[in-house]
Amino acid sequence: MNDATPIRTGPYTRPPHIRPDVRGFLDFLNDLDGPEMHTLPLAEARGAYRAMLPIAELDPVPLAVIRDLACPGPAGDIPLRFYDAREDREPGPVVTFYHGGGFTIGDLDTHHALCTEIAAALDLPVVAVDYRLAPEHKFPAAPDDCEEATRWVAESPETLGRKVTGLIPMGDSAGGNLTIVVTQALMCQPAAAPVVLQVPIYPLSDEKLDHPSMLDFAEGHLLTKNAMDWFRDCYAAEAGNLRAYPIHGDHAKTPPTVLVTASLDPIRDSGRIYGAQLILAGSDVCFLEMVGNIHGFTTLRKAIPSAQDDIQRIFAAMRVMLDQPA
Repeated sequence: MNDATPIRTGPYTRPPHIRPDVRGFLDFLNDLDGPEMHTLPLAEARGAYRAMLPIAELDPVPLAVIRDLACPGPAGDIPLRFYDAREDREPGPVVTFYHGGGFTIGDLDTHHALCTEIAAALDLPVVAVDYRLAPEHKFPAAPDDCEEATRWVAESPETLGRKVTGLIPMGDSAGGNLTIVVTQALMCQPAAAPVVLQVPIYPLSDEKLDHPSMLDFAEGHLLTKNAMDWFRDCYAAEAGNLRAYPIHGDHAKTPPTVLVTASLDPIRDSGRIYGAQLILAGSDVCFLEMVGNIHGFTTLRKAIPSAQDDIQRIFAAMRVMLDQPA
């Protein structure tokens, strides 16, 4: 063998691209000397998530209307928060937003700034749903609440003060899962207004535990495999149930979709596979993968300034999809 001939030790794997601001944020987090969230008592885990937001997330955008509401639900009233850049508005679509947090953490306040951004940038009303959380309320409490709240919004209730002509389910992470689940439910049993667009952001779509992305980014990228295991145990969803894992649903008549993933996300491949199923079914989908970014970027826009550009890309895609003829 010639001394200059390289020895092949295995397939070459290109290191994943990571943005400088993402690297800086992860270095900061990974240098912290503290327990992982999933090892904390539940109340402390939820508090730690809320405490991170003022440090990592941008300030809310001022709006003409920010009002707390409630609607009837399967286990009592469901808290909601209503956002609009206008006091009065002609009939039109409404965004129904479901927050992330593994079905276990998160609430109206953790995603408040993001919802103000959505309402202001898109000039659309937004109704955020404060669904019941696990482990106190295991599956299917979350999809039950989100579906019921979305159906209520579709009926143009007087307390909303808007005529709703279309629904835009939207959410991140667990809320991305709930976005798809609600859309599928409203495909099977239509609400008073149709779903005109769905926007799942880094969603969990299936129960597979060994996607390459889960193995590649199991640690050190904010969301960890250990945290995902904890969320799964808390939620206690049944494998194969399409209201928990919507990959098992029928994708043939899915409404237009803006599907978003992050390239450094453990559950990236779960979103990719859902997108592939939409394409195979002939559904209209705009797929955006935010290269070099991590799970959770939608509420980390102060810590990761480039994430604000990602948000604007999502809004641009939504405008394109909404402007298409029906």
